[in-house]
Amino acid sequence: MNMLVTIILGVLSVALITYLLLKKADIKVAMFGIGILLLYIASLSGVAVIKEPVNAFIDPLTSVVSQFKTTLSGAGLVIIILGGYTAFMNQIGANEVTVNVLTKPLKHVKSAYFLVPIVFLLGNLLSLVIPSASNLAIILLATLYPVLIKSKMSPLTAAAVIATTATVMPTPLGSDNVAIAQELGMPVAEYVFNYHAIVSIPTLLVMAIAHYLWQKHCDKSVVLSDINYDLEISEEEEKTELSGVVKFVYACLPLLPILIMLLVFMLNSSLGVELKLSVEVVTIISFVIAIICELFRHKQVKATFDKVDFFFKGMGNSMGIVILLIAASVFVSGLKAIGVITVLQKAMEGTSASGVLLPLILVLFTAIIVLLSGSGTALFFAMVPLMVPLAAAASISPYAVTVPMGLAGNLLRAVSPVSAVVMIVAGSTKKEPLEIVKRTSVPMVVGVIFMLILSFMLFK
Repeated sequence: MNMLVTIILGVLSVALITYLLLKKADIKVAMFGIGILLLYIASLSGVAVIKEPVNAFIDPLTSVVSQFKTTLSGAGLVIIILGGYTAFMNQIGANEVTVNVLTKPLKHVKSAYFLVPIVFLLGNLLSLVIPSASNLAIILLATLYPVLIKSKMSPLTAAAVIATTATVMPTPLGSDNVAIAQELGMPVAEYVFNYHAIVSIPTLLVMAIAHYLWQKHCDKSVVLSDINYDLEISEEEEKTELSGVVKFVYACLPLLPILIMLLVFMLNSSLGVELKLSVEVVTIISFVIAIICELFRHKQVKATFDKVDFFFKGMGNSMGIVILLIAASVFVSGLKAIGVITVLQKAMEGTSASGVLLPLILVLFTAIIVLLSGSGTALFFAMVPLMVPLAAAASISPYAVTVPMGLAGNLLRAVSPVSAVVMIVAGSTKKEPLEIVKRTSVPMVVGVIFMLILSFMLFK
């Protein structure tokens, strides 16, 4: 295909996807539609869109079916099983127990600003249990916000900390990390613990300090004595009736897959043990253990098995993420078919500074889309199949691309006034979204800059 035509089609396709994303259109449908259209353009132009072409009209659809088979048997299966486990943990009350156990000690801390970095880091730890930023914010607003207000923390400071609790905690259970690990052809635990964590953990610590300094600075202009701390929100009673060993076990259940994977990773690294457990297997093991715990706790077989059905319902609810991943793959297949990826690779190979420019451009592009749309998920999944070939063309490590782009999307979500988590926090605290964003912007931007510099240093 002519290079000029390829460039025009590629620019138009990306521009259209960006426009639809900003207009809150169903991005899955958009990527499916544009991807299939590009596949047909390539196929009718004589380009083979599958390994063994049969018919110019059938081949594009065969390519789409292949994407379904590949994704559903790989990253899609992992995401579906994780979705089921999360739903089951919520149904048996284990998530609630974990949140209560981890947040209860904070009620005894009286220093408001000392709580800022602690709550930020604790909230990120809780994101391992409740991966949805919006759901985590809702829970913390009900359970932790009253504690923060009673400690004489300003409502805007408390709101900003809660809005930023789900950021870049390294977890092998994250759908973005699962997708990247599959693209890199490595176990997700290896990617997370060897590459993601060495950037994300220092970034979290730096952001915690930035939060403390920025919130303290912003509160200088707030007359704290004028705030009615008793009327901000009523504290809810702790709903869990568990105690002792049972409470400890149930607090650990939501984290069990991560704990098992971390243990296996440490054994393999330190003792040379060659024990290979996939995320799917670890999650199923944890699921079986959770069922046994429920049976011992309630001693009711039928009631316990009725709750197991929520595991399968949760699997179904996770299909949205899987379809998004498939739609992104179809879109990228279309770009590959018309030659856009080849053009980009040649451009990278001809630029001496591409090793620095590529991660920087992708992070800036991510920042623009996330700030305007409130979501970096669609963009990230759309870019997953492109990251490895572009990094190879730029002669840099793929981790120099995957880590910064993945972290940037998650960090900048809390800086967008139209993101779900910011709007939820603003509505619950009766503050304007822009007021929340003013408080979240500096810690998150500091985090983006720090992680980008650290990635350059580690993965150059």
